[in-house]
Amino acid sequence: MTNATGFARRAVLADRLRTHGLATNATLVAGGALFTAAMAQVEVPMWPVPITGQTLAVVLVGATLGARRGMLSLLVYAVAGLAGAPFFADFTGGLGALAVPSFGYVIGFIPAAGVIGWLARRDWDRHVGRAAVAMLVASAIPFVTGLPYLAVVLGQLGAPNDLQSVLAAGLYPFIVGGIAKALIAAGIVPLAWKVLGRR
Repeated sequence: MTNATGFARRAVLADRLRTHGLATNATLVAGGALFTAAMAQVEVPMWPVPITGQTLAVVLVGATLGARRGMLSLLVYAVAGLAGAPFFADFTGGLGALAVPSFGYVIGFIPAAGVIGWLARRDWDRHVGRAAVAMLVASAIPFVTGLPYLAVVLGQLGAPNDLQSVLAAGLYPFIVGGIAKALIAAGIVPLAWKVLGRR
C-alpha cells in the first residue's frame, strides 16, 4: 500500500506481535508510558532542566509502536504524571509539574513520538543511516515546545529568560547527549528488525 506521498506504509515492530486488537494496543500504550516513566528516573540532576533518559524512551516508543500508539502512549504518560503518578524525573508528579521549567519538553514528547512513528511506518527504522536521521529529527522536536515554555517559567521565577540564557539552560547542555541517544536508538531499532527477520 502506498500513500499520497508515494511512500510505502509498512509495519512497525509492535505489529509483529502474534495477537492484535484493543487489549494488545492498550497494553502497548501503557507499556510505552511506563517505559518512559522509568527512563525519566535515569537522571543527571540539573536546574532548570535535568538530563534524563526520556528522549531515548520517546523515540524508541514512537518507532516501536507507530505514530498513533506512540503519541497516545506519551499522552498517557503526561496525563498520568499530571494526575499524580510519579512518572516525571525524580519520581515527581501532580499538577505542580506545570510550573516546572522543563515541562514544555514533556509536551513536545507527544509530537516527537508521532513523527518518529510516522517515519518508522515508512521504513526509516530499518537501516542505521536513515534511522539516525529520523531519530535526530524526532529528538529535536521537544525543544520546539520546551524552550518557549522554559523562557516563560524562568520569567515567572524572576530568573534571566533572554534568548541566550534560555539556550544556555535548555539547549546547549543537551546537544551532545541528544545526539548520542538518537544514535543509540538508531542502532537498537534496526538491530531488532534484523533479529525478527532471522526468526
